[in-house]
Amino acid sequence: MELTAGKLWCYRRLADENGIFKMTAVDQRPPIMNLVKDKIGVTEANYKDVAAVKALLTKTLAPCSTAMLLDPIWAYPNAIQYVNPGQGLLLTLEAHNFVDTKNGRLSSEIVDWSVEKIKRIGADGVKFLSWYRPDADPSVCEQQQNLVEKIGKACKRFDISFLLELLVYPLPGDSNQTTDYIEHASKHPQNVVDSLKAFADPRFGVDIFKLESPVPGRAVPSPESAESGQCQEWFDKLGEICQVPWVMLSAGADMATFKNILTYAYRAGASGYLAGRAIWWEAAQQFPDLGSMEEQLVKKAVPYAREIGDLTVKNATPWFRNKAFADGINLSGFGETFPAEYRALNN
Repeated sequence: MELTAGKLWCYRRLADENGIFKMTAVDQRPPIMNLVKDKIGVTEANYKDVAAVKALLTKTLAPCSTAMLLDPIWAYPNAIQYVNPGQGLLLTLEAHNFVDTKNGRLSSEIVDWSVEKIKRIGADGVKFLSWYRPDADPSVCEQQQNLVEKIGKACKRFDISFLLELLVYPLPGDSNQTTDYIEHASKHPQNVVDSLKAFADPRFGVDIFKLESPVPGRAVPSPESAESGQCQEWFDKLGEICQVPWVMLSAGADMATFKNILTYAYRAGASGYLAGRAIWWEAAQQFPDLGSMEEQLVKKAVPYAREIGDLTVKNATPWFRNKAFADGINLSGFGETFPAEYRALNN
């Protein structure tokens, strides 16, 4: 497979030296905002408190991550100093205030934010969350696809990696209807699979998929149980469809559940994880006592991150061993004409 210089460098920066992704997300907005509101007893979380939580999470967890995912409003300005220049950096592009319509959910970009600005910062990837139900109204699906395609083209232009996160959600009338940033407890695995099918087309320009468990977390059996076979089949479907490296998200799963999910995913060919709440949510409950929160992060979150990191190193598929690179990796424009072959941004 041929890779441009920028895309190749981004893959290498986001992973460890063995091609494994152990990435930590602190870009969550509604979950942290709601935590702050509930713990303090206010109607709206203030900027300072949300930023303080994100800064502490980054400071504590960056050392055991190959890359950090930050949002540009609360996390980046207050926590970037805790990201080692030698590790990868992802910036989120999607706005957290999506629009729910009677026909389905619509994502959007953060106002005054862009792929170009993420590239100028020096980040190694653009992360975008697209809420998607393949059985939603065709007009909604088309709008979601058009937005993702637009972002993919921008990432191609600026030669930066595009990491697409897909999440199914309940349509009006579905059981367990919610607009919260939590896993749809009644999701059907086929919707997760079909969502991935929709965006696996190369026209979207996705370099890494960030995927949820096809099976609701509460229903994921132990990987060693007699019931594991059917669950593994759903994860295997994700591996069959993905034509680029993919990682797992935690969707708020608890520590034990997420570890089980990772085991299934690695058996199916996943290259690592990009997770947040499974790692740090329990410790975050100590807010507003930041001292106690840091103590719990060190006591529980860091050891857990190292535990799933070891699991990942042992069992995940290095990104360059993904089937997309079965014929090897070729640098686009390789050779003495590289300066001429490597396109300018305005091309």
